[in-house]
Amino acid sequence: MTSATSLFSPVEADLVLLTDNLKSLVGARHKILYAAAEHLFGAGGKRIRPAIVLLLARAIESDGDITARHRRLAEITEMIHTASLVHDDVVDESATRRGVPTVHSLFNNRVAVLAGDFLFAQSSWYLANLDNLEVVKLLSRVIMDLAEGEIRQGLKHFDTTLSIEAYLEKSYYKTATLIANSAKAVGVLSEVPDAMAENLYQFGRSLGLAYQIVDDILDFTSSAEVMGKPAGSDLLSGNLTAPVLYALEEVPYLKTLIDREFAESEDFEQAVELVNASGGIDRSRELATQHVHRALECLSQLPPSESRQALEDISEYVLRRLK
Repeated sequence: MTSATSLFSPVEADLVLLTDNLKSLVGARHKILYAAAEHLFGAGGKRIRPAIVLLLARAIESDGDITARHRRLAEITEMIHTASLVHDDVVDESATRRGVPTVHSLFNNRVAVLAGDFLFAQSSWYLANLDNLEVVKLLSRVIMDLAEGEIRQGLKHFDTTLSIEAYLEKSYYKTATLIANSAKAVGVLSEVPDAMAENLYQFGRSLGLAYQIVDDILDFTSSAEVMGKPAGSDLLSGNLTAPVLYALEEVPYLKTLIDREFAESEDFEQAVELVNASGGIDRSRELATQHVHRALECLSQLPPSESRQALEDISEYVLRRLK
């Protein structure tokens, strides 16, 4: 299957520069924090969020070029994303992410929390220095949303009354807000009309939601080697996602297993089997498909270009991850 990074060819050189810049932006004044940041930015992540920022910038600009402010926006976007992952890993007590040791497992929880805080602070500083109040508001909102999403998830563990609407709202806060607001910020920096900026926001929102729904499906259908965590790990921790919520509508006994938090020896294995045997996976796939189609509709308003084509390919790739 095509990898995500192979779809970034129009901005491949830009992403190499971005990785180098991220390491230098963190600075070497604090050796442990710098070591943590260097580990994060050298860990070979997909860089899908800054790639989207850079591709949108190339697709919007008439000469297809990227300004220094667009580059800085891409770097800020990756900083915010990385900071949120560091904190998530501490909360989830994850030893690895995508097969790479997490910061807190390499150092300790205190360093990991400080590294996340440091990256959030650095991103805020560089954001302020863009000297664009609307962009500052958009990306500051993202940092608030990320915290809101974690809090909501923490308060809803093993909550079988959770609706699909509430799940999508939480997914927006945890995943889609950064893609949506950074996409809109590209338009603001390019001084596009308000309607176009809103269209870019809707593209990012739809793509981000589709990406999260697909991740939640893969939690049941992919191997531990592919996902970097055991199958059904979200369910085991009480995080109820789309496949589970749809399955609950069909299989009442699943609610019993979740309500007692898998207290008996085979409860969890039985719950995973019930989800896989239900229509929850297929209905979740349909939900993700709807959001990808909305994202593609938004892209149709951009002029044809190699960068727009890459963005369309990325949108379609989200669904191909399920094959």
